[in-house]
Amino acid sequence: MDIKSEIISMAKSAKSAATALSRVSSVVKNKALLHMAEELIKHKDDLMAENAKDLEYAQTIGLSAAMLDRLALKEATIEGMAGGLREVAALPDPVGRVTSMWKRPNGLLVGRMRIPLGVIGIIYESRPNVTSDAAALCLKSGNAVILRGGSEAIHSNLAIARILQNCLKQVGIPETAIQVIPMTEREAVYEMLQLDELIDLIIPRGGEDLIRAVVSQSKIPVIKHYKGVCHIFVDADADLDMAMEICMNAKVQRPAVCNAMETLLVHQDIAPRFLPDMAAKYRAAGVVLRGCSKTREIIPGMDEATEKDWYDEYTDLILAVRVVTDLDEAMAHIDQYGSLHTESIITQNYAHAQRFLNEVNSSTVLVNASTRFSDGYELGLGAEIGISTTKLHAYGPMGLEELTTTKFIIYGNGQIRT
Repeated sequence: MDIKSEIISMAKSAKSAATALSRVSSVVKNKALLHMAEELIKHKDDLMAENAKDLEYAQTIGLSAAMLDRLALKEATIEGMAGGLREVAALPDPVGRVTSMWKRPNGLLVGRMRIPLGVIGIIYESRPNVTSDAAALCLKSGNAVILRGGSEAIHSNLAIARILQNCLKQVGIPETAIQVIPMTEREAVYEMLQLDELIDLIIPRGGEDLIRAVVSQSKIPVIKHYKGVCHIFVDADADLDMAMEICMNAKVQRPAVCNAMETLLVHQDIAPRFLPDMAAKYRAAGVVLRGCSKTREIIPGMDEATEKDWYDEYTDLILAVRVVTDLDEAMAHIDQYGSLHTESIITQNYAHAQRFLNEVNSSTVLVNASTRFSDGYELGLGAEIGISTTKLHAYGPMGLEELTTTKFIIYGNGQIRT
C-alpha cells in the first residue's frame, strides 16, 4: 500500500472509531486512561530502550542539546506521562454536558450540549510525551486522534502507541481511536492535510517553520501558535527578590519550551537596583544577555539588542532586556513585538496588575508568577493538547473543553412554525 492509500485508510478507521467513541461512557474512558497509566510505568524499561534508538539517531543528525532534552524519555518523564493520564481521568467529562438552557415564548426549551469534534490530527516534533498527553485528552473528550511525530522520535512514539492501543482493546474501545503514523516521509503529512472530509481539526506543535508549513498545506482547519515570544515586566512597585526568582525560573528552568521568557522589560525607576544582580545571576547560569542602550549603560559589556531580538523566540539561554519608562511603554512593547502567547507583570501595585490583565491581549496573562505556568497541566486542564493564539475556536492552553464544540438541543411539545 502506498503512503496516500495508507493515510486514507487510517483516517477512515479513525472516523469510524470516533463514531463509536462518542457513545462510550465516562466510566469506560476513565478505566482505559487509568490502565494506560499503569501500563506505561510497567513497560518503562521498554520505552526507554526504544527512546535510546531515537536519541542515538538524533545525535547523528546534530539535534541541539535543548532538542535532545525534549526528546529524552527519562523515568521521571514516563512517571509524568502516567500522572497526566491519571489527572485527565479525574477531570469531569465535558461530553454530553448541557452548558445552557432557555425557554422561548412559544414554549420550546432550547439548550446547548457539548459534543466531540470528531477526528483530530496532531503533528509535533520531538517530545514523545505528547503522544500520551494528546491521546489522553482526545480519548476523554470523545475524539479519535491521528498522531504524527517527528522522524527523530518514531521508535518512542510507536512504542507508546502500542501500549495505549492495547489498553483500548482491553476495555472494548476501537484501537484505531489512537493511531500513530508509522512512516517518517513528509508525504504522509501532506496527504493527511488533504483529508478535510475525514479529519475535523489539525493541531501542529513545534517550531514556527513547521506550523507555517502545516497552515500553508492544510485543507483542514488548523489550531496554531507560531511562536512563544513571552515577556515579563518588572514594575517599579515590584518585590525585587520575588522578581529575581521568577525571572530566573522563566528563562533558565527550560529555555527550549514555548512558555520560557524571551524578553525582560524593567521599569526605569528600579532598573539600576534590579538589573546588576539579575544580570550576575543570569551570567552565572550561562545566559547570554542582549540589551537596549539604557540597559547597557547599567550593565557595561552587554551585547546590543537589535530590532530582530525583540521579535525572536530564542528557545535557548539567550535573553533580550529592555528598560521602559512605565507600564504603558511595557504594554506597547508587548503589543508590538509579542506573539499573543504569555506575559507576566511583577508588581505590588493592584491597579497596575489589573490594567495589565485587562489590556494585554495575549492568551495567558499572569501577575507575580512565572510564564512557565502557561501550561495545561499547571492550570488544571490535565495534559495539554496545545496552545492557540488565534482565538478560533480556543485561546491559550487547550484542555478537554477546547476539544469539544456545542450543538443545539431543543425540547418541544408539538410546536410548528407559522
